[in-house]
Amino acid sequence: MGSAHLCESVCQVVLTCVSVCQAVAICVALGVQGHTALTPPPGRLPVEGERNVLITSALPYVNNVPHLGNIIGCVLSADTFARYCRLRRWNTLFVCGTDEYGTATETRALQEGLSPQELCDRYHALHADIYSWFHISFDHFGRTTTPQQTRIAQDIFQRLLARGFLLQDTLEQLRCESCGRYLADRFVEGTCPFCGYAEARGDQCDKCGKLINAVELQNPQCKLCRGTPVVTPTQHLFLDLPKLEGRLEAWLERSWAQGEWTANARHITRSWLRDGLRPRCITRDLSWGTPVPLDGFRDKVFYVWFDAPIGYLSITANYTEQWERWWKNPQQVELYNFMAKDNVPFHSVVFPCSLLGADDNYTLVNHLIATEYLNYEDGKFSKSRGVGVFGDMAKDTGIPADVWRFYLLYVRPEGQDSAFCWADLLLKNNSELLNNLGNFINRAGMFVCKFFGGTVPPMALTAEDQRLVARVTLEMRQYHQLMEKVRIRDALRCVLSISRHGNQYIQVNEPWKRIKGDDRDRQRAGTVTGVAVNVAAALAALLQPFVPGVSAAIQGQLRIPPERCGLGPGLTCTLPAGHRVGTVSPLFQKLEPEQVEALRQRFGGGQAKQAPPASAPPAPPNASAAPGDPKLIQELTEQVAKQGNLVRQLKAAQVEKAQVDAQVAKLLELKQQLALAEGRSPEVSKGKRKK
Repeated sequence: MGSAHLCESVCQVVLTCVSVCQAVAICVALGVQGHTALTPPPGRLPVEGERNVLITSALPYVNNVPHLGNIIGCVLSADTFARYCRLRRWNTLFVCGTDEYGTATETRALQEGLSPQELCDRYHALHADIYSWFHISFDHFGRTTTPQQTRIAQDIFQRLLARGFLLQDTLEQLRCESCGRYLADRFVEGTCPFCGYAEARGDQCDKCGKLINAVELQNPQCKLCRGTPVVTPTQHLFLDLPKLEGRLEAWLERSWAQGEWTANARHITRSWLRDGLRPRCITRDLSWGTPVPLDGFRDKVFYVWFDAPIGYLSITANYTEQWERWWKNPQQVELYNFMAKDNVPFHSVVFPCSLLGADDNYTLVNHLIATEYLNYEDGKFSKSRGVGVFGDMAKDTGIPADVWRFYLLYVRPEGQDSAFCWADLLLKNNSELLNNLGNFINRAGMFVCKFFGGTVPPMALTAEDQRLVARVTLEMRQYHQLMEKVRIRDALRCVLSISRHGNQYIQVNEPWKRIKGDDRDRQRAGTVTGVAVNVAAALAALLQPFVPGVSAAIQGQLRIPPERCGLGPGLTCTLPAGHRVGTVSPLFQKLEPEQVEALRQRFGGGQAKQAPPASAPPAPPNASAAPGDPKLIQELTEQVAKQGNLVRQLKAAQVEKAQVDAQVAKLLELKQQLALAEGRSPEVSKGKRKK
């Protein structure tokens, strides 16, 4: 009877906020009883009549370890929304994978002395391990180096070619005569023609963010040998963006009117259109990439920014043979793209134009969600300088994955750049997680165990209890509204507000005192405890998208039945009178200032992990061989040449100075041994004088 009072109270609160029909619709849409499977079974396909949600996270470059900014900007934000969609019982598919083709991979493979495929295999596994540790719930985490990628990308290319949306033109490209090769964008550095930044890449300036054609760089240098490349004409293929501009604008107007696009995504897209679209080159003079299936261009590959977004389709094709039911079904599928703001133009202009031109009923993005940048303390993340926390380092800090998830989502750069700060992490962990959220849930569960033998007591709600139910229900409604708009950070604030309301409710009613009083006081203590533990049960569901491990722990401690773990429109009686809870224990641990200060020092610079050498160091020659031995001289000459090339490659790739110095020392040692073998006096390097 008591638990029925709570349910009736919730209905009254909901009905005071919306009409009867609206309330019923909300309950049906949200599913008061929830559902048991948060991860869809393999081969999930769109279902007619259901809300089918397709979620992609921008494909991370395979050649780097993602840092915290990469993780929150793409995969963690997408994962949080995907988990919410599943709680809402929407038919959801979440795909991602490593972007493995292109110049960046060739550069890193050269640096590490691996073939591109070997490098991709190594880093794909590393990425997968990192995302698994962060509890990222991909339905499929794939890669772009697959037969499906080649087949689908070449099909889109052929359709564009047949419909007249490709141009052939001569491209002025930088060629390094010393290296004997055309230089792809990332093999060139120089001064940005727009802002004067001296270390701009051949495809984009990291300072002003503008896209660059490598030949526009001032004072260009080859990254491999630091020589000066020359401009040389070469034939390439271009996507005719001006010819597709009308179709793009018409589609954008529809998508903007119906979908949720972040303000920065709209602004960046409008700026591209305002400046006027130009043909975009989609081929490169590389060997590592998807081959171009056209005579005269078979020695070229597709440019990564034409090829990589097609990876969403090919990764889905590796998940299910019926991938077209997701990607050629705009009538039934809603597509959400998650990314950082620097990826916007490729997802809002270049990729949609490719699909619009291919004209095969492709599913285009409905909701483009772009974050700003997450900085580290007062600067930027830098692997080479050892600044910032990278994905493979987070688990070595001793801080649980859910605490990392919570803090990154709490400071998610939704409207402007934000920063990771160790002092703030300590504050939020100890105040919001420990003293607010953890304190409330632990007290509510402990009161059931300590005062009522582990059984939820009967509840008879008063006006004060109904006010709490109303506050919690309104916060939950706000939570849903924010999550549907993908304002994830603000939705998390609603969850924390609910636990604050719960703490205040407990403090005012003091059940630990009332339990010692007369029957009326004991009954009051029972009602307060029963309401509080039901608020805790609601928090378990609300928290699931953000901190799934903590959510599971709450469900386990309170023994919430799986069929009651769903996410309703308001506070419901999840745990009725007579329900037995389990063993209740603290959910969070306090972070100590000295612990956090040690971590701040550790990740503040100078602790970078050294990259593996580009190749194994040469084996020392036979030192006992006699001077003048032709075989020894030839062997040493070859090793000096090989070691010299290694040093030049490491310098060109701007590897950490300590590693370069180690390889230079080996080169000098080999040169000395060669001099001795030739009967010369070895030269002793004096190094650079310090001023």
